[in-house]
Amino acid sequence: MSGIKLDRRDGVRTITLSRPERLNAVDGALTEEMLDVLNDLARDPDTQVVVLTGEGRGFCSGMDIQGGDPGGQTSEGRVQRLYRGIARGGEVTARLREIPQPVIAALRGPVAGMGVSWALACDLRVADPTTRFVVPFVDLGLSAGDCGLSWLLPRLVGPARAAEICYRAQRLDVGRADALGLITEIAPEGGDVESAQALADELLTRSPYGLRRTKELLNASLDVPGLRRQLMAETAVQTLAFFSEDLAEGMTATLQKRPPEFKNR
Repeated sequence: MSGIKLDRRDGVRTITLSRPERLNAVDGALTEEMLDVLNDLARDPDTQVVVLTGEGRGFCSGMDIQGGDPGGQTSEGRVQRLYRGIARGGEVTARLREIPQPVIAALRGPVAGMGVSWALACDLRVADPTTRFVVPFVDLGLSAGDCGLSWLLPRLVGPARAAEICYRAQRLDVGRADALGLITEIAPEGGDVESAQALADELLTRSPYGLRRTKELLNASLDVPGLRRQLMAETAVQTLAFFSEDLAEGMTATLQKRPPEFKNR
C-alpha cells in the first residue's frame, strides 16, 4: 500500500494516511486502500481499537482535486468518474461507523473537506493545538453535503450550529471545536498520536463485547424511529452479555476491587 501505512500492536491497529507531500489529500487509490483495510477490520476479532491519523503536518486536506478525478482514469465519462470517486469516499465514512471497533482520530493541522467527514465518522477525536477544521464547500461552489458531513455534523453539534458552520464556510480552531463538543481530548502540540494511543490503551482495559455492542447500539440510536425500538435492541444485547465469561470476570473484579482481565470470551 502506498497511500496508507499500517501498524499493529496488541489489540490496536493504527491507520496512517500517508501522502504528506499533498497534506494527505485523498485520491482514488488511497480510498480503495482504506476500504480494503476497513473491510478487513470488520471481520477481525483480534483488533479491539483503531487509531486513524495522518502523516506529516496535517490530518487530511480533503479530496485531491489537483490530482485529477478521484475515480481515476477509466472509460467512464467525467461525471461518472467523479460520482464514483465521491461515493467511494462516502463509503469510507460509512465503514468507519460500521466496523465494530471504536475508532480514535488523532488530529493535527488541517482537517479539511472529506477529511472532516472521516474525522467526524470516528468515535473519538484527540487533537493537538494546531488542529483546524475547514469546511470550505460553499465558498468553492460545492454543497457541504460531502461524504456524510450533512448527516454527521448536525448530530454532533446540533442542526443550528451545523448550518452556521456550513453556510459560512467556517474554520474551527481547536478551542472552538472543543467548545462545540467535537474534541474528546486536547493533546500537547505534536502529541496527538501518543495521546490517542494512550486512550486506545485505556479502551483495551474495557470489555471487548461491551465496547463493540455499545458502538453498535449508539449507531443504531441515530436512525431508530423511537425509544421502544431502541429498548428492544438494547435488551437483546444486554441479555447476551450475561452468557459471556467476561461479564463474570468484570463482576468478580469489581467485587475484589481490582482491574478486570477481559479475554473476549
